[in-house]
Amino acid sequence: MTEKKKLQIALYWGAACGGCDVAVLDTNEFILEVAAAADIRFWPIAVDGKYADVEAMADAELDLTIFDGAVRNSENEYVAKLLRRKSKILVAFGACAHMGGIPGLANLVKREEILTAAYLTNASIEPGNRTVPYHETYVDGVKAEIPGFQKRVYQLADIVGGNDFVPGPVDRMKLEIPVFYKRVYRLADIVDVDYFVPGCPPAPEQVRNVLLAVVQGELPPRKSVVGASDRTVCDDCKRSKEEKKIKRFFRPFEIIQDSKRCLLEQGILCMGSATRSGCGVRCPNSNQGCRGCYGPAPGVRDQGAKFLSAVASIIDSKDPAEIDEILSQLPDFAAYAYRFGMPASILQRSHRS
Repeated sequence: MTEKKKLQIALYWGAACGGCDVAVLDTNEFILEVAAAADIRFWPIAVDGKYADVEAMADAELDLTIFDGAVRNSENEYVAKLLRRKSKILVAFGACAHMGGIPGLANLVKREEILTAAYLTNASIEPGNRTVPYHETYVDGVKAEIPGFQKRVYQLADIVGGNDFVPGPVDRMKLEIPVFYKRVYRLADIVDVDYFVPGCPPAPEQVRNVLLAVVQGELPPRKSVVGASDRTVCDDCKRSKEEKKIKRFFRPFEIIQDSKRCLLEQGILCMGSATRSGCGVRCPNSNQGCRGCYGPAPGVRDQGAKFLSAVASIIDSKDPAEIDEILSQLPDFAAYAYRFGMPASILQRSHRS
């Protein structure tokens, strides 16, 4: 009997926190089933591997790539395009790959403002050492004379990455870091994506669903959102819902909540009405408002705009001054409503000159 060929899979993180990779590990003993059914060919956070190993693969050699994280710099873009070429199926895994995620909030400011805050006005950096890093620079290199080799400039990867480096009479070395883009992109802005798995992070059960669907050949139609529902978080929330009329908004720690009553009716921001379900209503069940990490509910074009409409409709006043006072109690609304989806929104980014 011919032994069934193992799946060839890769996992990669772009601009992300690493939580999605932890979600994969949180499948616990299921990860052993994955190891039995698949060869993990590339997973920088967990196994040794170089970009050169992926570059050497044949196109479409990988059966599945799970890509988490947004695209923030030239390295993210390069690897996204490389893995797209090498993979039969590419999955945007988690809120950052799906919609831009938390990194996408950087689109509310200009790149120069971020670099200034990080390098020029950062109090943790001594004033004499404050400088914005360049994409490339040259430094004194190693000088090891080996006859027969011509003088050349080596990249840092040649020195520390083992990329066929042969020491020669080098007197300068070129150091490179990825180009920091002006904005954050979701994965689908850069390459063609086959499936989307929402969540920050996705529930471990979703990881199981994706891998099992590939193993069993039971994938849904291309471009589907996998591991989520066609309902809203509000639809699945068991809290009682009556009339929503708000005179004041609260942070969750500012009041003693009624654990059975709709959070928004108590003045606590909750994006459940604008958000796709499938998470198990984890945040409302923990007395926290839905954060919106599963993305817009089916039929919703812009999650933040939908939520803004919901909030505006529950303010219990027709007096402009009182309305302004009520709205002043809200946190940074753009950052709240687009916490996970600014690059996927109609706005996409700040349009200041």
